[in-house]
Amino acid sequence: MLLCEALRIQRGDVVSFVGAGGKTSALFRLAGELKRAGWRVLATTTTRVASYEVAQAPSAIEVTASLPVTRIREQLTEYGFVFLYAAGDAQRHKIIGLPLPQIGDLIDRVNSDVLLIEADGARRLPFKVPRDHEPVIPAETTLVVPVAGADALDQPLDEAHVYNATRLCERYGFVEGERLLPAWMAVALRDPQLGLRGVPDHARVCVLLNKVPANGYLLRRARRVAQLTLISPRIEAVALGAMQASGDPVWELQRRVAAVVLAAGSSTRMGQPKVLLPWERRRTVIEAVVARLLALRLSDIVVITGHRADDVRHALGDLPVRTVFNPNYQQGEMLSSLQTGLQALGPEVAACLVVMGDQPMLNIRTVDQVLLAYAQGKGEIVAPVFEGQRGHPVLFDRRFWPELLALREGAPRDVIRHYPEYLHLVPAHDDSILRDLDTPEQYRQERRRAGLE
Repeated sequence: MLLCEALRIQRGDVVSFVGAGGKTSALFRLAGELKRAGWRVLATTTTRVASYEVAQAPSAIEVTASLPVTRIREQLTEYGFVFLYAAGDAQRHKIIGLPLPQIGDLIDRVNSDVLLIEADGARRLPFKVPRDHEPVIPAETTLVVPVAGADALDQPLDEAHVYNATRLCERYGFVEGERLLPAWMAVALRDPQLGLRGVPDHARVCVLLNKVPANGYLLRRARRVAQLTLISPRIEAVALGAMQASGDPVWELQRRVAAVVLAAGSSTRMGQPKVLLPWERRRTVIEAVVARLLALRLSDIVVITGHRADDVRHALGDLPVRTVFNPNYQQGEMLSSLQTGLQALGPEVAACLVVMGDQPMLNIRTVDQVLLAYAQGKGEIVAPVFEGQRGHPVLFDRRFWPELLALREGAPRDVIRHYPEYLHLVPAHDDSILRDLDTPEQYRQERRRAGLE
């Protein structure tokens, strides 16, 4: 996907890039995308940028004591992308950026669509921990993009590989010289005094992990960084990609996905609560379902209870999930339970995975492919399909939640049918997405298939 899509850039945004590992590449990549879309793009820095990098811009204007507003407007009209700077440092082959007051004046007086700012320096190292005076983020910033190079992972945590590595070691007790682990990078990125230092309270934050290969070991390591970075509710998403790639620069956009597990039904055809039936290793059906979901490291798992709610809650014991009671479980069971679950999720959650509580045999590899398709931007409603039949779980992006909550009858499939252009179907590994435990015979059959009888 395009970088502008991953960052959800809007006209009027002021975007500040901080950190290390590709800030300038990201800024120019974003500027190029927006320019091709017909936007009027201004860019500058509040620190220093290499002169040869600024030369990439089709127009660069030196700003002295006062803004040359007329010239900037003319150049924007002619070239679509203009880089502004205050002075040059010929000895260091650097250009010096605008002072903060002048940036505010620029926003007020020049009618650009977006302003991009490189607000940090890092001596070309792949990862950075800021010093006390860094970064220099203008108060007008609406989006902060902390950048980190994935090539810093597994490198020594020292000053040769990480800018200000000593600060990170002092703050967390990490051992200098040990290899940089995904958890260490993530804790630095989400720390309010480190990766989020100086971020205005009103600004959105989207982390960019740059120099991530499209597949392989390092991609998996970068995904782990993203999962652990999203522990902070201050960060809305983590983009994984390579800013110097020949095609679209973002492979995946990792966001918070929560699961709503529907376990409220009366199980009338079964004759007893199917989610409480024994499954494997002294676990009930609902425990087995939740155990599979826990392996996916979702941001939240909410189990919706109704019939025998106390027993279901007791069965889940100390598992790291939440149970929420649906008082209307006997009316419109599935729909009312889904609506109860959506209302229980926090505002930081980007998408909901709707999981049936009676599918302990569900192939977790299929669920992982559903999540991956969403991260890759293939669809905003994602469902698995086997031999032409759509099954569960189904993922809904947050944009569809209002319509799901507004339904008074029918089922979630009505929303799916209304938005076919947003639906992406993932081929399932087997037919487990279609099978459930509605009757005693189905229960016995599934236990035999699972080798439990």
